[in-house]
Amino acid sequence: MRRSAALPLGLLLALALAASVSGCERATGGAEDQTLTVLAASSLTGAFTDAATEFEGEHPGVDVHLVLDSSATLARMAAEHAPGDVLATADRRTMDQALADGGLRAGQVPVQFATNVLELAVPTGSSTVRSFADLDDPGVDYLTCVATAPCGAAARALLAEDRIKRRPVSEEVDVKAVVTKVAAGEADAGLVYRTDVVASRGKVVGLDIPGAEASPNTYWTAVTADARDQALAASWIGFITGVKGRAILRSAGFGIG
Repeated sequence: MRRSAALPLGLLLALALAASVSGCERATGGAEDQTLTVLAASSLTGAFTDAATEFEGEHPGVDVHLVLDSSATLARMAAEHAPGDVLATADRRTMDQALADGGLRAGQVPVQFATNVLELAVPTGSSTVRSFADLDDPGVDYLTCVATAPCGAAARALLAEDRIKRRPVSEEVDVKAVVTKVAAGEADAGLVYRTDVVASRGKVVGLDIPGAEASPNTYWTAVTADARDQALAASWIGFITGVKGRAILRSAGFGIG
């Protein structure tokens, strides 16, 4: 199983032609040459890494390649025909955008497979921030994702709902960037998903955000329009929504359903 960090969109698109050529070569080879490319929201990193290992064990010769980025970037990649077989986003809005822009296989209905809740992450051992209301205190530096990312849109809604007036000192490209900076002590707090707190246990502590449980983020997945092997892509979705996939998601802190 290979995993890639976020790559410049231009570079990914430049690789599309090479991928199509190698896809033709794979078609003349065997199953041992198969690669399944999954475009996944960065908050799915831990769960999908574990799922990829399990999936590869059940599908000898298949290599799951994870491309991890913000949901908005991934939806645009699918619509612009960057290499990818499955799309998994952290909200319905970006999935619907990919569908409207022709990034998904025609005729399918995206599947919801998980939910997630925002928490306020603070560095372990820090006492600067003890509650969500402390974000309004002078001198407190906190982070969110950019508004185009699902974590950023959800953060803005909760900040408004809880009447937090002070703005974040920075809006990061995705939730992984937020939790990384908080864990490193570069900010006093950050709005991240519960799953990121679970994955960073020992580095950050999660504080409840009023109203977050009532409006969880929903995760959606679908086969892309350019999937090289639609049956294999559908098998991945079946795995993620099946017994083993749900167990992996739960252990990472996701809700199911």
